[in-house]
Amino acid sequence: MPTGPLIDVFATLFGGILGAFLGNKIPERVRKALPLTFGAASMAMGIFTIIKMHTLPPVILSLILGSIIGELLMIEKGIGNLANKMRVPIQKMFPVKNAADEDKFLEQFVSVLVLFSASGTGIFGALNEGITYNPTILISKGFLDFFTAAIFATALGMIVATTVIPQAIVLFGLFFLAKIVMPYTTPELIADFSACGGIIMFVTGLRICGIKSFPIANLLPALVLVMFISHYWGIIF
Repeated sequence: MPTGPLIDVFATLFGGILGAFLGNKIPERVRKALPLTFGAASMAMGIFTIIKMHTLPPVILSLILGSIIGELLMIEKGIGNLANKMRVPIQKMFPVKNAADEDKFLEQFVSVLVLFSASGTGIFGALNEGITYNPTILISKGFLDFFTAAIFATALGMIVATTVIPQAIVLFGLFFLAKIVMPYTTPELIADFSACGGIIMFVTGLRICGIKSFPIANLLPALVLVMFISHYWGIIF
């Protein structure tokens, strides 16, 4: 039973729906203050996984190569274009009084999409639960995702709830593939994988806090590369 993925996905869904309907009923000071807390929490979760790193060079190399691939494929731009196309019909059905402008919308939507669907914590949590049946990581992430979805939905609208689609695909897919993937990994590979995801989580936090707008979606290919690079790095060196 994929307990963790179910809890995390439903937390995001209910949070997005609740925030979209509450809208301006949530005080402005709360809407401005809580994202800073979410950003800090994302950075803390990132640091928590970064400190488990086994070997630094393959993680850094994965991030560099992943960033190059992401920039060439323009992953973040593609996500933004798709989100803007979805935004129009959704906001016609569910109008948002305090809707964000296009640039701010793209900035915030990509940040929460990565946080919900492609964070190192979520990916590792799904893999880990698939093998150990321990849902603790994803349950903890569910608390953060519920409140994050609710707050951002006050500005972005019902489109936040649609992030559960890629989130569910990623979490459930990894949960059921874990039995195939995990036997071919080692604790060292998992540590480097988690650290790579942790760095992406950390810069996601910086972006949510408005400190620095990292193109975080373009870093996602690093999560595909890191285990391979870490494996062969250990063989060569």
